[in-house]
Amino acid sequence: MEFVFHRGEYLLRNQATIYVDDRAHRFGDGFFESIRVANGKPQFLKNHFARIAETIKILKIQPSHFEYEQLTEEIEGLLKRNEIHEGGRMRITFYRKSKGFYLPKENDMDYFIEVEPIPHNHFELNETGKIIDIYTEVKKDPNRFANFKTLNAQLYIMASIFAEEKNWDDALIQNTKLAIIEATASNIFLVSNGVLYTPSLTDGCVGGTMRMNIINLALENKLKVYECTINPQNLLTADEVFLTNAIRGVEWAASYRTKPYQNNISKRFIQLLNDSLI
Repeated sequence: MEFVFHRGEYLLRNQATIYVDDRAHRFGDGFFESIRVANGKPQFLKNHFARIAETIKILKIQPSHFEYEQLTEEIEGLLKRNEIHEGGRMRITFYRKSKGFYLPKENDMDYFIEVEPIPHNHFELNETGKIIDIYTEVKKDPNRFANFKTLNAQLYIMASIFAEEKNWDDALIQNTKLAIIEATASNIFLVSNGVLYTPSLTDGCVGGTMRMNIINLALENKLKVYECTINPQNLLTADEVFLTNAIRGVEWAASYRTKPYQNNISKRFIQLLNDSLI
């Protein structure tokens, strides 16, 4: 049996319901957070909670009661009910729960927690490097919502379909100034001469928790890292390119067009991430 947590209750998945006037369903009025589970525990939860709190503020949602200890207890209860003792993938969908049209009648919040087991208890580097290239049909506007994982994911859906049609493993997203900012579900890092470069938040990438973890691990291990504007030409001069997200950790790219890449730094970060698991 698979349980979810919704509206303050643990329910079987097939018992959970979405109302017709649900604002997440009608307007995409909300956001989500993906959390990696290892050793049966949510990883980097304080970082995730900090981003949740920041997103709530930006979207002007005003939860009547929402605290770190409360969320931790609910997550641990869900993991126990689903008997997940090793690796897992968790998603929490937050939404404004009031009625109304574009203007909500109130700004209180509800959320939905779901989790599923995954085969690997720890982060594992992909054996075959990813083939990546640029999604050309739509650019992302680097506005004040660009750094947050809102429920409007149409750009990433279309970019994923585009990549599949081109037989790529992933597509890179550009902003309206043609800078490379991220992949369909990941942040991106370039390595040149042992130095890391990643798109600046001001260029419009999602402010990923794993992106932050990698930056912190780099600094702790005396690796230089710069947040800056990255252009397609930089992909052709990089020694290594890797993608990061909360669930998969680090994934190395094998090539961009005719440019091949190494994976030495990617391997190092996988080990550092696994060493930091609780």
